[in-house]
Amino acid sequence: MELSVIIVSFRVRDLLRECLLSVERAIEKTEHEIFVVDNNSGDGSAEMIEKEFPCVKLIKNKINYGFSKANNQAIKISCGRFIVLLNPDTLVEKNTFSKCDEFMKSHPEAGAIGIKMINGEGKYLPESKRAFPSLKTAFFKSFGFSILFPKSNYFNRYYLPQININETSLTEVISGAFMFIRHEALSKSGPFDEDFFMYGEDIDLSYRLMQTGYKNYYLPEAQIIHYKGQSTSRSGYSDIRYFYKAMRVYVRKRAVEGKYNSVLPVILLAVCLREGIALTNRFIRLKLKS
Repeated sequence: MELSVIIVSFRVRDLLRECLLSVERAIEKTEHEIFVVDNNSGDGSAEMIEKEFPCVKLIKNKINYGFSKANNQAIKISCGRFIVLLNPDTLVEKNTFSKCDEFMKSHPEAGAIGIKMINGEGKYLPESKRAFPSLKTAFFKSFGFSILFPKSNYFNRYYLPQININETSLTEVISGAFMFIRHEALSKSGPFDEDFFMYGEDIDLSYRLMQTGYKNYYLPEAQIIHYKGQSTSRSGYSDIRYFYKAMRVYVRKRAVEGKYNSVLPVILLAVCLREGIALTNRFIRLKLKS
């Protein structure tokens, strides 16, 4: 088996349908399997899959297990030489998989590939290539310096501005919206850490892939459309809580390895303060609308 495509879905039936149609067009000449893990959407997504996509291997969860655990359910039974983790609010171009496949075969040191992502309006999404978060990058991003100086590798290193968006390059973080992973590398690093319900799991997995000795690449010649915010949002109460919980989980994991250990309490306090600000802003916005 050459390719296993895994999609975790939650209440995006119509977008999921379009995503699967684009996947089928892009994968038709490749030996493959497609998994959809439905996290108890309750919007007819599972029924739509069974009726319109009978070849898809459907996993129907009775509760919402979150992104990490749902992906791991399919990863554990996947057979592909390469695994693609794909968001349901994406559209894959016809040559996306083939270009990634070719690159992986010619670069045996590659553990995972991220690609160029554009939104529904055709604008480049900067999370297509990212650095691992650090105290400095988190501070500059949280307080707007990265926006003020978008081309600065010092103030905006998180989005790796020194790398041309059309240039194939080594990168650090691969976005969970599209991760093309060598199965062998994933076997060494382990799958997603299920302590991450949603958000942050892609950063953690990217880190562990590199820890095994593999390299992560940004491949802009392969591209998807990502209708960002349709499958997840950071504006809802639960989403804000999940996001900041993920930040705390990530920081604690790195602290155990010796990173940030001396300043861990300060970092956790800062994360809690940022979470409080985000929740307060949400409360004010809702009050203004009412």
